[in-house]
Amino acid sequence: MFMPSVLAPGTHSIAVNGVAQHYHVSGIGPYCIVHAGGPGIDASYLRLPLLEEGLTMVYLDPIGTGSSGRLATHPQGYSVDRFSEQLLAFIDAAGIPDPYLLGHSHGAFVVLEAALKRPGGLAGLIMYAGAAYTGGAFMADASAEIAAFVARHAGMAEAKAVERAWASIPTIRTDAAYTAALRDLLPAYMSDFRRWPDMLATLQRRLQATLLVGDGQVFDVRDRLATLQVPALVVTGTDDFILGPRHAALLADLLPQAQMRIFEQSGHFAHIEEACAFAEVVLRFTGRPGRALSGI
Repeated sequence: MFMPSVLAPGTHSIAVNGVAQHYHVSGIGPYCIVHAGGPGIDASYLRLPLLEEGLTMVYLDPIGTGSSGRLATHPQGYSVDRFSEQLLAFIDAAGIPDPYLLGHSHGAFVVLEAALKRPGGLAGLIMYAGAAYTGGAFMADASAEIAAFVARHAGMAEAKAVERAWASIPTIRTDAAYTAALRDLLPAYMSDFRRWPDMLATLQRRLQATLLVGDGQVFDVRDRLATLQVPALVVTGTDDFILGPRHAALLADLLPQAQMRIFEQSGHFAHIEEACAFAEVVLRFTGRPGRALSGI
């Protein structure tokens, strides 16, 4: 049942699966639900004002983050499966008709899992810096990319901070330490952090993270994607060290109705590093170019 009151512009919170689900609604046009990454990061870094010119954006604070509620087992239990169940239940509770799902990073895993569980009733998927799997050599490859970043920027304070932060991740046990590590890692997530000093400083200042623990299961949906008959847009940045073009290409190859776009001057944050181009690609995919692109 469509519930316009809970989808009015502004900030809302409703009970979903027994947990308070906080979200913000802004824009005009078809609905696009945004699931942030991390895991453990709220939606504040992922506001997409250019998309709001053609889509009604619904920005979720994933459970356990921001102003959303926490599981009774917190910090345990925040698996891709649990996040996807929350997302589907939110769609039902809010009565959102035929939404697009946009997931960034870990959020891309969540929207993909949700679509696999319930492909009907979705207008399309936007998988932004996602992947079909995280097992095998996934983290070893990421570590190699971090080492390459440190070597390229040898002697710089940012490189030293990135190296320390990456090494600290396995031993982190508090939200404060997790937040500090992610802030220090941000330069490696960008195509060239030196081009965006103000943006980097703003991201580092605003980023807040919650240390969430999943179920220990490796994410791997490669053998399930051939049956997913949902239009999909796969996007990432050329210089994304952890979820870059190789992962995007595999997703696009395995999904029957996928198209792909690689942003050549971006890392993990194409919506900031190439904001206009990112918006244009997404709006064209959703069939909403019109006025939104006239000023891009």
